[in-house]
Amino acid sequence: MNEMEASMLNPTPDVSDLTRFIGTIREAETPPAQMPAAVLPLPEVLCKRYKIERLLGVGGMGAVYRARDLLREQYGDPDPYVALKTLNEEFAEYPDANALLYSEFALTSRLRHGNVIRLYAFDVDPFCQRAFITLELLKGPTLDQLLDERPAGLPWTELQSIALPLLDALTCSHRHGVLHGDIKPSNVMLAADGLRLFDYGLGQPSKGLLTGLPRLSRSRISAWTPRYAALELLNGEPLTASADVYAAACVLYELSSGHHPFSRLTARQAKAMEQDKTLTRPPNLPPHCWEGLRLALAFDKERRGIDAAGLMDAFRDPVPSLWQRLLRR
Repeated sequence: MNEMEASMLNPTPDVSDLTRFIGTIREAETPPAQMPAAVLPLPEVLCKRYKIERLLGVGGMGAVYRARDLLREQYGDPDPYVALKTLNEEFAEYPDANALLYSEFALTSRLRHGNVIRLYAFDVDPFCQRAFITLELLKGPTLDQLLDERPAGLPWTELQSIALPLLDALTCSHRHGVLHGDIKPSNVMLAADGLRLFDYGLGQPSKGLLTGLPRLSRSRISAWTPRYAALELLNGEPLTASADVYAAACVLYELSSGHHPFSRLTARQAKAMEQDKTLTRPPNLPPHCWEGLRLALAFDKERRGIDAAGLMDAFRDPVPSLWQRLLRR
């Protein structure tokens, strides 16, 4: 199948790109009496409404299915299909598993942006007690699939048509106090009606914003995709908007050149090898974009002096010089 429907996660990911999960339930924090019973399998129909048809994709934390909304179908909707996301069985065993999924729903549903995945509802099936999110069902390749087809990178006009909506979606997220936490090519889809940034499963609200949302212990659940994770995340520091910018910059460099900026290494490994000192501008990337992109790729967050809006400005067409304006007359 050339196109993947509503793939929140790549169903056949590169092993090196799998989200790494580190998580334990500490005995002192969760007494045995509080541990949940064995997780029940998903029923064929959730909440007597959503009939699961097939698995679309799996990842380190969740699974996404194509489902038919029987209520919409009953009332004659010609397209009653949705994507349905739930945590996988490993994560569903944790006492706060449903809160983890609700946090993703609460964060993403606050974002009203055409390039951010649209979420419909959060529900808990009364039979299996598994929480799930329903969301728009999309068709189209993810950026990792595009990169597989374009090993030399994208020409400037095509790159710009992806960079601007992606950075606009990220700017909107940060403006509303939402941090994504796992930006990578497989979490961006080129749908028929435009780009979508999705999978805010590792997302968090910015400090001091959205304080009413469930706050999970990130010392117990920590996950990242190694080669797109900023150095500070690898060192155990909190997620920030700057870390999202670093991940987005890695994706944009990869799209412009066809390869990862630091040879698919983690930021810690690449810094130890001083790969930032030999980083060069990809031929497909115009010179006016390079200063901003290089800033965003800085290993040390103190030197990463650019935000998502600034990086978006760097990828716009430059203001023409006086001489260029005169020639156009």
